[in-house]
Amino acid sequence: MKRIIVCLFFLTTVVLQAQGDSRLYDIIKAVSSERIEVDIGTLASFGTHHTLSDTISKTRGIGAARRWIKKEFERVSKNCSDCLEAFYQKDLVKKDENSRIVKDVWVVNVVAIQKGAKYPNRFIIMSGDIDSRVSDPNNYTSDSPGANDNASGMAGTIETARVLSKYKFENSIIYVGLSGEEQGLFGGKGLAVYAKEKGWEVIGVLNNDMIGNISGVDSVISNRNFRIFSEPVPPTETKGERNRRRFYGGEVDGISRQLARYVHKTTKKYMPEMNPILIYRLDRFGRGGHHRPFNDAGFPGIRIMEAHENYTQQHQDIRTENGISYGDKLEYVNFDYAMKLTAVNAINLASLAWGPPSPKNVAIGSVVEPSARLKWDKVTGATGYKIYWRSTTSPTWDHSRFVGDVSEFTLNGIVIDNYFFGVSAVGENTYENVVVFPNQVFN
Repeated sequence: MKRIIVCLFFLTTVVLQAQGDSRLYDIIKAVSSERIEVDIGTLASFGTHHTLSDTISKTRGIGAARRWIKKEFERVSKNCSDCLEAFYQKDLVKKDENSRIVKDVWVVNVVAIQKGAKYPNRFIIMSGDIDSRVSDPNNYTSDSPGANDNASGMAGTIETARVLSKYKFENSIIYVGLSGEEQGLFGGKGLAVYAKEKGWEVIGVLNNDMIGNISGVDSVISNRNFRIFSEPVPPTETKGERNRRRFYGGEVDGISRQLARYVHKTTKKYMPEMNPILIYRLDRFGRGGHHRPFNDAGFPGIRIMEAHENYTQQHQDIRTENGISYGDKLEYVNFDYAMKLTAVNAINLASLAWGPPSPKNVAIGSVVEPSARLKWDKVTGATGYKIYWRSTTSPTWDHSRFVGDVSEFTLNGIVIDNYFFGVSAVGENTYENVVVFPNQVFN
């Protein structure tokens, strides 16, 4: 009888994983391009969101923008019986700290926390940027509506809070508007330090920076493609970890890269009309985004953004030259596309927030054997575990096997030399966490 029950559990798990959870399809449907359009329009109407701009006016400047964002989070919270805790997190940045800080300024983030019922100290973070800029990064008075860069990401974050606040999750979700990005990633730095001080366990950071443009300067128009940037390994890795990587592999298997693969997999399953493109780079060539400060602190973080940028519409004074209209204006934002990328974030946040903790102390062995053996420490909340493997040149986890509620397993007939391996935990609802690459080796 016990064997029959175990077999039925295996079969049920496999079927549910193949079909997916209908709640994620409901979440996709609930995301509204109309609400996103209104929010982007409202943010653009504040004239400028430059980090050093007016903080007193009710209608112009970054102060007005962040107060409006906080009120939106509070409105969401009111509609879900106070399920969000909205507050300001701020740090004083001195004039001499950075050439783009020409006067002392409080860099203020707007944070909203939706506490998880089972693991309240485990957080998945979605961020958008509040601030904007024109051609001169130190010009904080000229009009800089920042409609796409980055009212689109901020509006997507607010809309995701509206949609996901209707659900209960095991893990906590943070929706945040970060400031000071254009001046030196100061908002992200401040929140990363705050997270360390509070002892948060950060599952991952989804940084949304420009999710509303479909027409690029490369003459390509696409409302399906988007990029996921992730660094290969954490900058905090130790010398011992680097040495192990030399002999056992893992050059492209850091925690942020695994988060990127997770988003890729979830999107392909639930939104097959979208084409997520994994970019094996921290960010665009020589440029930066607000996931980087979290990476610097040792947290997994990725950047989600449009595939085809238009440089005439970002970091530009509003003007017309040689028949070309410059400036980050509302008319250039595609709200349906912003809706799609918002839905990408929403289903990945939900999937991670419904999942169990990651397995601990994942180890791999079977040197000079025609097999691969893996061991791990079980975690509370997991009903089983799944082993993943892929060719060493493949960007994604292409093969997997659910192995049940065990703490070790041997994949026979799979030569360890030819593949990379990982393990994830599976919860009662079949949701998984991010795949964990082995960090130990045994004989």
